[in-house]
Amino acid sequence: MNATYIQNSIAQLKTEIFMDVRHRTLQKYTGVPVIDENQLFYLLIPFLNGEEWQQEQQEAAITVGIVYAALAAHDHIKELDATSKEQQLTVLAGDFYSGRYYELLAMSGNVALIRSLSQGIVARCEHQIKVYEAEQRTKEQWYASMSTIESGLIAQFFALYSFSEYIPLIEKSLLILRLEREWTAYQRGQQMSLMGKALEESVRRNDATFNSVIQEKIVHLKTELLQLIEQASFLQSDIKQALHAHVEASIASTNG
Repeated sequence: MNATYIQNSIAQLKTEIFMDVRHRTLQKYTGVPVIDENQLFYLLIPFLNGEEWQQEQQEAAITVGIVYAALAAHDHIKELDATSKEQQLTVLAGDFYSGRYYELLAMSGNVALIRSLSQGIVARCEHQIKVYEAEQRTKEQWYASMSTIESGLIAQFFALYSFSEYIPLIEKSLLILRLEREWTAYQRGQQMSLMGKALEESVRRNDATFNSVIQEKIVHLKTELLQLIEQASFLQSDIKQALHAHVEASIASTNG
């Protein structure tokens, strides 16, 4: 297996997701659905590693991708201005994608997947709501919330199909990527997410600098992730190399 095969697998899954949610008017005003290829890569890790992956798993993976697209559409709404045509259609796009994954789940009759993804969506939303609550939270609690938001649905999918050994890998990987996005926005003076701002406030309350704390956390997570990869006897050597490449690319982008 090489990088081209991996990229083609991601592209195929992405295309299948697009085909299930295509809508001419929505695409005209809001573009194609927002789908994070890093999430698709980690979603496909068991398949790329040679695990049993039948049509049911592929259809379930497509549904997970649509769920992420729906949630991303809602996340991209401007908090103070949802009055423009584009913003209103973005809301509708999120609702449309949500309707599509509900429809696909209902058609599949896969009650276990319905239950699993429903639990994942509830958990994700509960953690997103925490930024609006008055209770002060520690940075570790915010890290946990970010991890649930980024990887919780994939973890539910893995648990359902007996891929649980992959969960620690994707949790650390996707948390690293989320923290790097927040750190990059902070470094460039760009707007961070509400949760990123909450994390920054938590750090400042403890008389620490956001820059140093986040960099230290990222380095710590990457060290742990590399150890997990090396110790994962269930991973094929080429998948270990691909995961290493993702970490190294992440390191390069951060240092750059």
